[in-house]
Amino acid sequence: MTEPVPAPAPFAPAPPGALVVYRGATLIDGTGGAPRPSTTVVADGERIVRVAPDAETDPADHPGAEIVDLTGHVLLPGLIDSHQHLATPPNRPVAEATLRRDLLGGVTAVRDMADDLREIGDLARAALVGEIPAPDIRYAALMAGPTFFDDPRTHQVCQGATPGRAAWMQAVTEDTDLPLAVARALGTSATAIKVYADLPGERVAAVAAEAHRQGALVWAHATVFPATPGEVVAAGADSVSHVTLLAHEAAGRPLTSYRDKPPVDHASLLGGDHPRIERLLAVMRRRGTILDATASMADRLAGEAAASGDAEARRRALDSSALSAALTAQARRAGVQVSAGTDCDPDPAQPWPPLHQEITFLVRRCGFSVEQAIHSATLVGARSMGAAADMGSVEEGKLANLVVLAGNPVADIARLDSVVLVVKRGRRHPRLEEQ
Repeated sequence: MTEPVPAPAPFAPAPPGALVVYRGATLIDGTGGAPRPSTTVVADGERIVRVAPDAETDPADHPGAEIVDLTGHVLLPGLIDSHQHLATPPNRPVAEATLRRDLLGGVTAVRDMADDLREIGDLARAALVGEIPAPDIRYAALMAGPTFFDDPRTHQVCQGATPGRAAWMQAVTEDTDLPLAVARALGTSATAIKVYADLPGERVAAVAAEAHRQGALVWAHATVFPATPGEVVAAGADSVSHVTLLAHEAAGRPLTSYRDKPPVDHASLLGGDHPRIERLLAVMRRRGTILDATASMADRLAGEAAASGDAEARRRALDSSALSAALTAQARRAGVQVSAGTDCDPDPAQPWPPLHQEITFLVRRCGFSVEQAIHSATLVGARSMGAAADMGSVEEGKLANLVVLAGNPVADIARLDSVVLVVKRGRRHPRLEEQ
């Protein structure tokens, strides 16, 4: 009997025993600490086995290893985009091109925040085994109130199924069998339940409790309407998305529904010291709730509006950008963990991932040091997707996910756009050779 031939996996993780010694780099390790000059990182297959100063390592201790001289270069952990949508609507060629662009720009993992999980699941498998050049993908199945499911996006991701009834896109009411609903969602191989819209605080709490009981993470919009940010955090969300939604903690009237958002009093929030927001952020810090800020999203919208000549849309986007910067800076000062997510799917022909823009926004507009912003885009991102044991920092035992820069981003954050080599699970991807 002839065995079936598996699909080719030209980008598979490096096999055990494939030793590579990276020497001479200045290491920014993702923990938020200062750069470490003249550092050696040794990879065996897909794992890091040693990180030490050059002076304390001898390549002869690793017979047969390939030596890669990184003198004059900066070494980072693989970057993590904690907010992407890769299949709304599904378009496999565009998704693969986007993932390839992101990988060659240094992104080795992404958090997909609910899509058509039939396609996302296959993309995640293909990325993991190396059939396609792509970051690793962890993803969420969505739950929301029934009134949300006339949103056209839910129909885009449920072709052939019914929005609100599909395992990856479920409507939740007080009568829902939550153990069954969560089990159905996790049957898609989702890492998390994403709580989106039109649910009161007690229902958000019930979903979160059942998801945690079944071993899943809970990723939520920062305001779920009518659930307030404070209620979402108290319900046990592991991360909350979109920093500007935190503004609704200071709303002047009760929240009702996703489509009936009250106006935001920008002037009271731009000082970055609103007491209601300060109390919320203190709770987030104590609970370890991660803020997936998507801080630079409004800047991109302002650029799109300017290009189209829509002056009013540009004004609104610039107002939102100023609010985003003020609230993200306030979260940083309060000690909240901030991850770097984009919620942006630009033309894959663009040369660099939008995550570079998010990191730059954190530095230039939100008061983050370069090391703090890289920490947000690496270790905090890994925590947000439940993957910190394997990725997010350059440490022994973790995956050999590395980014080599020709320039120093500490001197100029624009030097993020100087990637020359990306290593994902020990497999090297030279940027110029694979473009």
